[in-house]
Amino acid sequence: MAGALGAGDAQTDDICYLSLRELARLIHARKLSAREVMSAHLEQIRRWNPHLNAIVAKLDDAACLALADAADARMSRGEPTGALHGLPWAFKDLEPVTGFPWSRGSPIFRNDRPTADSVLVERIRQAGALTIGKTNTPEFGMGSHTYNSVYGTTFNPYDLTKSAGGSSGGAAASVASGMLPGADGSDLGGSLRNPGNFNNVVGFRPTVGLVPTAPSALPFFGFAVKGPIARSVPDAAYLLSAMAGADPKDPACAPSDPSVFSGSLERSFKGVRVAWCPDLGGLPLDHRVRSVLESQRRAFEALGCIVEDAHPDLTAADEVFLTMRAFRTWTLLGPLLPTHRRDFKPEAIQEIEDGARLSAAEISTAMLRHGEILERMRRFQENYPFMLAAVNQLPPFDASLHWPTEIEGIPMPHYIAWMQSAYWITTTFRPAISVPAGFTSEGLPVGIQIVGRYRDDLGVLQLASAFESATGIAKRRPPAPV
Repeated sequence: MAGALGAGDAQTDDICYLSLRELARLIHARKLSAREVMSAHLEQIRRWNPHLNAIVAKLDDAACLALADAADARMSRGEPTGALHGLPWAFKDLEPVTGFPWSRGSPIFRNDRPTADSVLVERIRQAGALTIGKTNTPEFGMGSHTYNSVYGTTFNPYDLTKSAGGSSGGAAASVASGMLPGADGSDLGGSLRNPGNFNNVVGFRPTVGLVPTAPSALPFFGFAVKGPIARSVPDAAYLLSAMAGADPKDPACAPSDPSVFSGSLERSFKGVRVAWCPDLGGLPLDHRVRSVLESQRRAFEALGCIVEDAHPDLTAADEVFLTMRAFRTWTLLGPLLPTHRRDFKPEAIQEIEDGARLSAAEISTAMLRHGEILERMRRFQENYPFMLAAVNQLPPFDASLHWPTEIEGIPMPHYIAWMQSAYWITTTFRPAISVPAGFTSEGLPVGIQIVGRYRDDLGVLQLASAFESATGIAKRRPPAPV
């Protein structure tokens, strides 16, 4: 197959940093073969992954190329092809993927092999993506720093001494470095948004119930979602079109029309009221993050938005999130603790035991407070369809730390306290996206969090796309590894 952008006459980066939409278009137009795309990404993986440790459990190169050749053969025979046909893919290691290990970042499941795919994996595979491996995640996805005792630590491509965030840290670092054209992730307390922010890519947390989470032992829990990571907002939307939509395996997933996400994101925001609340009304915020965010307020005003200082009343968000998270952790992992205590990290043990001590009254109170948050957020968004806030309260931190212990001199009492700006938004069940907003003086990425109304995922993507186009921050790439 001869192509205008074939690997023989273009640099690896030229292919690997093409948008996902453009790569898909070129493959479908037969201007690039799946083999050419795979070869370029394998070269990028050889260049970057020894420094980042982002892709794990990878197939050998020959097996990857065989998948690409089979994809090209299907196209040559005129067989139907999906939206992601021929694109290399590595699933987050919290997803069960047949043919690959499913460690969840834990030595307890180091050798586990799933017998069925999750619904998300089914959809990405049906769309034609070629599975070449997994992306690294913290132990059971706990925390926003990707390290575990199975595969080790994932590093940030913009500074190889810093954290790539988490829990979708391997996914975000892979996309930022051009090792993957896009990726999947999940988000309970910020695990799509935080690594998007740390790696200068887009991480989108959809409305609860838009993307199936099956299989799930707690299908109606609601706080945890799955979604896309990409180098641009249009690419994230395109991936969402392949991920979203109801499925009979997931009773909590609402009917929707995923095709709306594959179209144009252009929209006028003239006169749209937007709430400006970088610290959500008083959370500790690193001065470097605050400086970057403040510099971008004018960008939203230039789009025609009416930007006003305002923040929702998120009273009890901490209590609600920490209580429900501990309940979930104890329910899912508690049975493993008696026989595998030495295999858990200390923070996981603490959270399981916190969940075990919860009373029915404490859980019911958290659920009642949660309902109040949802209603207050609904009323707030009658006046402000969108709000803007920090994603993370500090820039990427030293990867040798387990978690940051202070922000601007204020101690962090537990391992996810520095993520409040993300997990407080989780309690609203609203769609939220992390979009590149700038860099600190040290060259560390900083994103901005755009939050929309319940089920207005398209609106969030539209505002994010307008901001991204106006600023161009997302086009900055990490320096090549030495």
